[in-house]
Amino acid sequence: MTELKTIIDEYRDRVVASTTGLFAHAPYPLEHTLDYRGDPGLFGPGSVTWPVIGDVAAFIGGIRALLIQAAHPEVVAGVADHSTYRIDPLGRLSRTSAYVTATSFGARPEVEAAVQIVRRAHAPVRGRSHRNRPYTAGTPKFAAWVHNALTDSFLAAFQEFGPRRLSREEADRFVAEQTRVGRLLDADPLPETALGLRRWLADHPEVGESPGLAETVAFLRSPPLPPAVRVGYGVMFRAAVATVPARLRDILGVRRRPGALVIGRLMIRLLRWALGSSPSWHVALVRVGAEIPGGLFRQPLRATEET
Repeated sequence: MTELKTIIDEYRDRVVASTTGLFAHAPYPLEHTLDYRGDPGLFGPGSVTWPVIGDVAAFIGGIRALLIQAAHPEVVAGVADHSTYRIDPLGRLSRTSAYVTATSFGARPEVEAAVQIVRRAHAPVRGRSHRNRPYTAGTPKFAAWVHNALTDSFLAAFQEFGPRRLSREEADRFVAEQTRVGRLLDADPLPETALGLRRWLADHPEVGESPGLAETVAFLRSPPLPPAVRVGYGVMFRAAVATVPARLRDILGVRRRPGALVIGRLMIRLLRWALGSSPSWHVALVRVGAEIPGGLFRQPLRATEET
């Protein structure tokens, strides 16, 4: 029995190392979060945001968000023309993860720092799309497309692959909570209900095919990942596709595969067993002095406290 437990623990540790290594290409944004004792950040322990973003289903949500964002020609043109994702895919992944982590679980100074990083990165992002429409990353309607795609995708992934389904009231609370992040980046409009958000994205009049879309989807379908994680990523990509609204799937040129949801649920259960919930959620609970739920967290805390 001891030998079997050792084998299982070693396997879990390998899964943790291969998964968390993908996000280790940018500084951890909550390294000193314990310096802000009692600060709940934008949300706090009673929020819906912390358990939704803190679950491993958020991995699928992140892939889904990038897919949906690519359906807007001006937004994806900004990515194609200015992003470093082709030459530094894991760096971009890590920076995006750091932004979500900081705005979701950080104390207010950490939230503000993350928003300023995004604002500085967006400042030079301007140009024209293939249909000769101008784009500027900070434009409220483009910021809204990016932000709303993230919010809807994290919610859709949790509802489909999370440990339980949220009630309609909880889903609406999550969407309303996320508008606090959107407002920090001047995003507009920001639907405040789950149904309103889903319809806004699915029926958006400005989406369409573009050169940047085709390139982004091809990249997301087969990114240059370490061999150890390619199979798992493929499962999550197909699961993400299966949750995208039909109209947007047609624009993106992706199709829903039989069994993608079932296999995706199995993959997420495996990851939840190996990784536990987000250590950033854990340290945020420690920072505010909240009760730590048993059985949720497996990874060690990464934050330190200055003395």
